[in-house]
Amino acid sequence: MINQVNLADIRTFVLIAQLGNFTKAAEALAVSRSHVSRQVSQLESQVGATLLIRTTRTLKLTEAGRQFFKQCELALNQINQAILATVDDVNEVRGHIKINSVGGYLGEELIAQIALEFGKQYPEVTIQLDFSSHRVDLIDEDFDIAFRMGELQDASFIARKVMNIEMGTWASPEYLTKHGYPASPKDLQQHLCLTGSVTRWSFIHQSTSESTDVQVAGHLQCKNGHVLVKGALNGSGIIRTPYLYCRREIEQGKLVPVFHDWTIPSVDFSAIYHKDRYQPQRLRAFIEFTKQWMNDNIEG
Repeated sequence: MINQVNLADIRTFVLIAQLGNFTKAAEALAVSRSHVSRQVSQLESQVGATLLIRTTRTLKLTEAGRQFFKQCELALNQINQAILATVDDVNEVRGHIKINSVGGYLGEELIAQIALEFGKQYPEVTIQLDFSSHRVDLIDEDFDIAFRMGELQDASFIARKVMNIEMGTWASPEYLTKHGYPASPKDLQQHLCLTGSVTRWSFIHQSTSESTDVQVAGHLQCKNGHVLVKGALNGSGIIRTPYLYCRREIEQGKLVPVFHDWTIPSVDFSAIYHKDRYQPQRLRAFIEFTKQWMNDNIEG
């Protein structure tokens, strides 16, 4: 019986009880008086009780009607609050954002700074930051958004490019003085290379567009870009990292490009998030804020 009760009929009954009049309720709902009368009759039939005593002049709740009205009015208020809260979640920049990002310079410097500035602009938003490079499951691990380098493999999510990352091969002048410059990427096999998770490096020749891959090795492997830059500054080997990771060291001459004719394809840095038709406004705002911040502070 409960599954057969129409919520619209309950709303109509509560409105009639509040207004004390079938006609006013019909006007408020923009329907005919006969329509609301049929709704009440149908509701009474489904619950098996008379809820209203109505004559041509009076309208009165029965004892069952008073109890039903009291509980339904409270329940409908809670439903209305839930709807309003959901609408606010979609339309207002407020609530909680849980973010996962690669660490190193991109996460600990850029994304962290963006999160702090976004929080100042939108004080009703709280942000939880997690830095890890493992492949996270946004749903199982309850993340709203993740920032990753490279192409998105999972078609069930959306990748929004926020920045183009220029890659390079770098070493300290001391290392190159001691070990010499490699003439081509293949020569890297004779050098010490400090690597992250990728040990097969790809290159493209600037003039001929020839592409080549080389398997590299060294005595240090670490996914943290700060560690790789530190190793290169220490003269421990050649690194392949984003230019952003060591821009200051390059400008100061502490690290130099290993190749001039061979380049590395740039990499997309993207925001990955759920395919959600009703995406919260706070998440849309954060993605737009991130894109604009990158344009203003990095790419511009």
